[in-house]
Amino acid sequence: MPLEIGKVVEGKVSGITKFGAFVELPEGNKGLVHISEISSEYVKDISDHLEENQKVKVKILSMDDKGRISLSIRKAEGKPRFTKRPPAEIDWSKKDTDLAMSFEDKLSKFMKDSDEKLLDLKKSFDSKRGGRGYSRKHA
Repeated sequence: MPLEIGKVVEGKVSGITKFGAFVELPEGNKGLVHISEISSEYVKDISDHLEENQKVKVKILSMDDKGRISLSIRKAEGKPRFTKRPPAEIDWSKKDTDLAMSFEDKLSKFMKDSDEKLLDLKKSFDSKRGGRGYSRKHA
């Protein structure tokens, strides 16, 4: 059976390195599964996902003139690399006060909250320094 780009074939892991795994394909060919093509999850150590002589399904990504074959296990699985989350559910019957406020009202509320936080921070800072009358000259 001749190898073709895009085809999914079964092979056997013949060697594991830090950067990927070599897979023995039908008719004695060998290909490399790069570490990024082993799983859709992050792969730190290939040995956590594969072991020698393990049978795996691989997709042929490319073949060059020198006989090098690039393979993918994660693309052979057919699972998407990233899954989309469903959109957040919105309760349209509930009125959100922030949505009903105008820009000027939101800005005014933000400024009021900010002033209150700054005042609280200043009070806290002054109390830690010994009150308002404290200065470096008197230390």
